[in-house]
Amino acid sequence: MTDAVDALVIFTPSGKRGRFALGTPVLTAARQLGVDLDSVCGGRGICSKCQITPGYGEFSKHGVTVEADALSEWNAVEDRYKRIRGLIDGRRLGCQAKVMGDIVIDVPPESQVHKQVIRKSATDRHIEMDPATRSYYVEVDEPDMHEPTGDFERLLRALKAQWNIEGVETDLSVLRRLQPVLRKGEWKATVVLNKGNHDAQHRLLDIHPGYHEAPLYGLAVDLGSTTIAGHLCDLADGKVLASSGLMNPQIRFGEDLMSRVSYAMMNPGGDIEMTKAVREALNALALSIAQEAGVEPGAIYEMVIVCNPVMHHLLMGIDPVELGQAPFALATSGALSMDAQELDLGNLNRKARVYVLPCIAGHVGADAAAVALSEEPQKSDDMVLIVDVGTNAEILLGNTTRVLACSSPTGPAFEGAQISSGQRAAPGAIERIEIDPVTKEPRFRVIGSDLWSDDAGFEAATSGTGITGICGSGIIEAVAEMRMAGLIDQSGLIGSPDQTGTPRSEPFGRTFSYVLHDATATGGPKISVTQGDIRAIQLAKAALYAGSKLLMDTMGVEKVDRVTLAGAFGAHISPKHAMVLGMIPDVPLDHVRSAGNAAGTGARIALLNRAARDQIEGLVHNIHKVETAIEPKFQEHFVNASAIPNAVEPFPELGQVVTLPDVSFNTGGSGEGEGGGRRRRRG
Repeated sequence: MTDAVDALVIFTPSGKRGRFALGTPVLTAARQLGVDLDSVCGGRGICSKCQITPGYGEFSKHGVTVEADALSEWNAVEDRYKRIRGLIDGRRLGCQAKVMGDIVIDVPPESQVHKQVIRKSATDRHIEMDPATRSYYVEVDEPDMHEPTGDFERLLRALKAQWNIEGVETDLSVLRRLQPVLRKGEWKATVVLNKGNHDAQHRLLDIHPGYHEAPLYGLAVDLGSTTIAGHLCDLADGKVLASSGLMNPQIRFGEDLMSRVSYAMMNPGGDIEMTKAVREALNALALSIAQEAGVEPGAIYEMVIVCNPVMHHLLMGIDPVELGQAPFALATSGALSMDAQELDLGNLNRKARVYVLPCIAGHVGADAAAVALSEEPQKSDDMVLIVDVGTNAEILLGNTTRVLACSSPTGPAFEGAQISSGQRAAPGAIERIEIDPVTKEPRFRVIGSDLWSDDAGFEAATSGTGITGICGSGIIEAVAEMRMAGLIDQSGLIGSPDQTGTPRSEPFGRTFSYVLHDATATGGPKISVTQGDIRAIQLAKAALYAGSKLLMDTMGVEKVDRVTLAGAFGAHISPKHAMVLGMIPDVPLDHVRSAGNAAGTGARIALLNRAARDQIEGLVHNIHKVETAIEPKFQEHFVNASAIPNAVEPFPELGQVVTLPDVSFNTGGSGEGEGGGRRRRRG
């Protein structure tokens, strides 16, 4: 334990942090930082709503090492609660655990007052149905003393005669149920068979007496580094019965992929911890989505998973260390099929099957393959750029002649992390922003209300959630709006009150911040965009643009014909704001479209159509992967793209719809007519 008089406390998934005196209860620290940690019993250890999960070991992303004694010892209140009501191993009660050293603390979804909004809903899509799992009704010959054969053999004979199905295998768990089921059904039965695109034979997954009409379900999962989204589908007609999601609990080990690889490298057994966490999350998702749809989890017979390579390896229980260093070798890039039990997924049918799409190469994973399956760039006559933005961006560029792919380390800033007033998407978070270019006054909308902040009734509409922070879509629009309103210059520098003409530009250390919302007079938060926030967004968007530009260089094109924005980002950010920031190449705004959760759509296609699995497994071999980490031009493009929108690219299409103010706020500069003068400094 540290000898310091205070300790650093970092909360995930919010990313909020602060220093607290040793002995401070975790719940107190959370309240002071504005962390969304529930409690209704006044800290007496009765309600259990303040459960937290501490993380121990080396957290390179946060620059902190958490010792085993970073929290106070397990106490009698926690022991009594666990004995009487139960407490998941590794969890503590935030009102009882006290800070005794630097600590990273994860707040699980059930302990959050304002539940996270997982914005990865299913997109409408016509999918030709050819599922791997189907039901078949058969009438089986009764046993005959004169023709001695086993019940299973006569079942196989019935399947061949009545359905032309040959080659069926099963295991002891199904064989043990076979005889009583056949006799209960009077030699009539409904069997559930699975035959994936890799399988030579059908697998007998289940058997029911008589004619059994119950539907079969499958789960398509987009396993992201920040969020996990699932779509429960009827395997008969493809209908999406429910979509749900949760935060990836691995966030407590690191917000981005390399942080998790570093955690595994620096903490023996760290990869096992992360594997256990993500499998438990998938189990929880399967149970919650089944409950939401009102179906039995045991009726889920199949799961298809798409994910990036690091998530892929951690899910499979493969140490991701090789993905943390050149040449970024995958243990396997091929598609995988296995029993759900191999992944400890006990909340599905006990014989459920799992299919994982192939990875493309290096850090371009099965999620990028799923996007390719959904968007089909190889069938496009014009040059299309497909951008799937998350903590790690996957980018595809191509047409009928060739398809290229790369990944770009954008980091978590686009999702509200590493932002001073940032938070994950939840009710109360600012998600839309407009700034008047004349008055410099902002107006905004928060998740949970359709009203703008200057609309009548806004205060009443948000009284339940409050205005709690700014999420990823909000910070992106805020920076773009600040550029259009002349509050920041091309370099991303925030101007002083004299330079910008508004007192909302406030001194903040040696720089300035722009105040979006100030409720400190009534005990609420002050939500500002700081210079550090601008820099975080610049770094993220520069990495994204540089990846796109590198693919264009490799393809030998100066421009693209259209841009497709995939993922939660694509569904919630306007093309204009994305282009003002310089996140995407210059194209006519009406040539930019949102594909919704394309990775999730690709997972659904693979779940519902076996031929699609063959299609994507063939396609990935023809997609050329460009490695950004070793391309010299990447750094040059990155530096140029740090400007807003870009230091060298002219963006003529954007110029037809937006005129960006020609201002410069360099210290001592003239301000280009915006009122010069040296910035006031503090601290």
